[in-house]
Amino acid sequence: MMTTKLHPALIAFTALVFVFLIGPLIIVVGAALSDTTYLTFPPQGLSLRWFENIFAISAFRRTIITSLQIAFLSTFIALLIGIPAAYALNRYRVQLPGWLSTLFVLPILVPELVLGFSLLKNVAVQFNAPIYLSLVVGHSLLVLPYVVRVISASLASFDFSIEEAAISLGSPPLKTFFTILLPNVRSGVIAAFILSFITSINDVSISIFLTGPGISTLPIQILAHMEQFFDPTVASVSVLLMALTVAVMAIVERTLGLTFLAK
Repeated sequence: MMTTKLHPALIAFTALVFVFLIGPLIIVVGAALSDTTYLTFPPQGLSLRWFENIFAISAFRRTIITSLQIAFLSTFIALLIGIPAAYALNRYRVQLPGWLSTLFVLPILVPELVLGFSLLKNVAVQFNAPIYLSLVVGHSLLVLPYVVRVISASLASFDFSIEEAAISLGSPPLKTFFTILLPNVRSGVIAAFILSFITSINDVSISIFLTGPGISTLPIQILAHMEQFFDPTVASVSVLLMALTVAVMAIVERTLGLTFLAK
């Protein structure tokens, strides 16, 4: 049996890629654990007090809850709109005009700063919508294209003749949708939820236009904190956000397996 010997240059290049990807994470974690009152790396002493400081500051506690609420609400709304939209775009691909699928990706094509300013002008100012509602609307528009695209990819491999057979045997269309079609694209729905939730909770470009007095999101609070302080609290918040992402992926892996999402 012949073995392929890797070229040293390829090994070195691969190592550089890993350092490029993992290096910033190591620096952020090290800065979060530092015992100093300012951001520094390598850490001078180890301490968890900056993680405690996150929950000691009321603004961080409040914005963490707000960000989670908005992420869940906007993702739920995007799924309510995106699943039927993806179904229609795939089921009636011939009958529907081609530009309709482009309509659902416009929030991705338009720069987020432009989208955020447009939402500020038309939703928050013109319609005098509450700040919380404006944030939910903005984040829903932001994540909707991801939902439509991911679920459309799952539906592309679905055989719609199965749905037609169920209906021809007397199953109501709505029941067929929930019992036949939806279980077959469950992996796409879960992947869309994860991608949309993470995108929403980390958004800055839209939230910076729509936040206001008394209501803010965690990324905007991080920026506000950095304007006044240079302590490792910001690094600690970043570590918590990374831990949240890892936890979500770990739960999916333990319950479904990451290979399930690739189906």
